[in-house]
Amino acid sequence: MVGAIETVLTALNAAHVRYLIAGGVAVVLHGHLRATADLDLIVQLSPENALDAVRALESLGFRPIAPVPAAMFADAEARRNWVEDKGMTVFGLWSDRFPGLEVDLFASEPLDFDTAYARAVRVQLSTTFATVVGLEDLVALKKAAGRPVDLADIDALRALAEEKG
Repeated sequence: MVGAIETVLTALNAAHVRYLIAGGVAVVLHGHLRATADLDLIVQLSPENALDAVRALESLGFRPIAPVPAAMFADAEARRNWVEDKGMTVFGLWSDRFPGLEVDLFASEPLDFDTAYARAVRVQLSTTFATVVGLEDLVALKKAAGRPVDLADIDALRALAEEKG
């Protein structure tokens, strides 16, 4: 799955997409190893950036799980309807080329994107770099989600931060 994630990030970086990695992959990139089956991305939701993101993903064979055109993700009104009427929090995409990886794009920005982007951590991977939500923002996102796995992630991340001191 690491190779698949790097392939996705390479495509996003080549398209100059402004994104932040959140979720389990962000936890791993901050230093706590744990299993995860998806790549959670907070994409800056300007129409151009959102469209660039879905086009980059489509170039890798990703398509929406929901029966809608991927380009609809760039439409703010469509996303608002998905969130308000359907309770959608993420726009999920999958690809036959990467069967073990689902990419989830946040349907709304869960934090002020520009502020979080300025605090983000750039992590060099084998073949590309990753833009990862900063530790404080990751903890805030995990706290807001509040699931047992998120609370365990917070404990692990805080323990790592104390070790680094």
